[in-house]
Amino acid sequence: MVVKTFRGMLADGGYDRIRLSTMKGKVGYRIVKLDIVTSAPTTTSEHLCQIWSREASAIAGAAATTIDFTQKDLLAVALWSNDSSAATYSEDLHVIFDNIIFNQDIFVSNQTINGSNACNYHMELEVIPLDDTGAEYTTLKDMR
Repeated sequence: MVVKTFRGMLADGGYDRIRLSTMKGKVGYRIVKLDIVTSAPTTTSEHLCQIWSREASAIAGAAATTIDFTQKDLLAVALWSNDSSAATYSEDLHVIFDNIIFNQDIFVSNQTINGSNACNYHMELEVIPLDDTGAEYTTLKDMR
């Protein structure tokens, strides 16, 4: 299995484009891992990072404080929280819809729910070769 990794830091309410599209679309991807962590672990903060198949959804997701699994453009979600008090336990949640294969650009959004710190992300994508039919189907599905 060939894996590509991407990492970055997103400001509160920000989003990144991960460029994946090719001319013929014969390379597909599937998210296999998503990790996030705040940029300031000594302060109280909560981050909601979501991965989207469309830029418009990422813009809306960068401002969203809710998670909606019925959104068809949603590819993965990660929730991370910490507290400056040692008596409070952190929460981590990662949900990846690993049955979705895409061959177009994807978008990572961050909404800081508590605090205003930036959030780091790291993701791994499995590279999947596509034949002509698979490339056409995946491209059309991603364009809808």
